[in-house]
Amino acid sequence: MNTSFGGYGLYLLFSLPALLLGFWAQAKVKSAYNKYSRIRNYNNLSGAEVARRMLDANNLNEVRVEQVNGFLSDHYDPRKKVLRLSPAVYQGNSLASAGIAAHEAGHALQDKKGYLPLQFRSAMVPTVQIGSRLGPLIFMAGLFLDYLSGSSTNFGFQISLFGLVLFAATALFAFITLPVEFNATRRAKQWLSTSGVIYQQEMAGINGVLDAAALTYVAAAIQALSTLLYYAYLLLGRRRR
Repeated sequence: MNTSFGGYGLYLLFSLPALLLGFWAQAKVKSAYNKYSRIRNYNNLSGAEVARRMLDANNLNEVRVEQVNGFLSDHYDPRKKVLRLSPAVYQGNSLASAGIAAHEAGHALQDKKGYLPLQFRSAMVPTVQIGSRLGPLIFMAGLFLDYLSGSSTNFGFQISLFGLVLFAATALFAFITLPVEFNATRRAKQWLSTSGVIYQQEMAGINGVLDAAALTYVAAAIQALSTLLYYAYLLLGRRRR
């Protein structure tokens, strides 16, 4: 390993493309949301009303629609069968609100149909919560033991490898999220375009918001993968010493 380029320089070599993609995706989301959150949908329906109509049309009357604090904190909870919308989406009657609400309702449809990627992702949540927090700490602790010993010890390597595996679950979770989110978006677009809730000429705005949001999930997956590769490079490089 070239130590003159190590540290932050090496990390940037792995992560910079993903970071740039993430910044670009966030800018696209912000731009699309700001634009279409100012355009009222022709039927003047709030996000809560759009979600309720989509759920009822698919015989999901038992799923509750609730308001939750936060900005773009919208999500569907498959355990409690609750669709939670941020205030701007819950109360807003914009194209952005309609698109986001329908997307979250799309997750409820996945839950009803037993969509396998959603079930797999939900089952991974406890592991990912641990892996994303403790994985990097355990990994670095193992490398630190190697550093203190002055050579690559099997004990330090095993600790780092365990941390790497924990963090790998985070990367896997990010990639499993992609089909889950893409499928929910497809369901939302399909229902909105055929239900009469949104007129065809409004679909460009819906597509703009949801397609921009999809980019953020792609960026998150690539960022997780680049970090995982960086950790693996450090571990294998230390092992070869």
